[in-house]
Amino acid sequence: MAIRTQESLSGFIASNPQLSFTSKGDAKFYARVGREHYIRHDDGSFTQDETSFHDLVMYRRSAERAYEQFAKADSFIAEGYIHAYSYEKDGQTVAGEEFVAKRLGHDVARTIYTVDRSRRQATGVEPAPSVERAAEQSVFPPIEPASPAATPPVTAPSL
Repeated sequence: MAIRTQESLSGFIASNPQLSFTSKGDAKFYARVGREHYIRHDDGSFTQDETSFHDLVMYRRSAERAYEQFAKADSFIAEGYIHAYSYEKDGQTVAGEEFVAKRLGHDVARTIYTVDRSRRQATGVEPAPSVERAAEQSVFPPIEPASPAATPPVTAPSL
């Protein structure tokens, strides 16, 4: 089976997130987001270029969760699609676009956060093992550092 992919967008939340509701009563999350751009030089160094800003939206229950979880300056990764639109302003047609996120999460490469697994434990689903617990369950014995006094000298075999 083929791996299905979607467009993605990463960056930072540039404005205070907003929660509103559509005419049908669905929640709508909105944030202005920024993307930093860099120019790579032949010597391998980078120079920061202009930051671009875009609109990000999300709908329904996911929008409510995003509003609870995200704040200005948070780094994020989103999966979704670009929605192009146009509207009339002062007799002129204005074109725009927004990124419609189906999934939105904190960028683990740039964010330290805690995951609440209480719902998972309440439903009887076994949580993922911690690094310490995984080490305890390992089939290999732990490697203890050798003390210098306990380490015998290494001798080369005679030929």
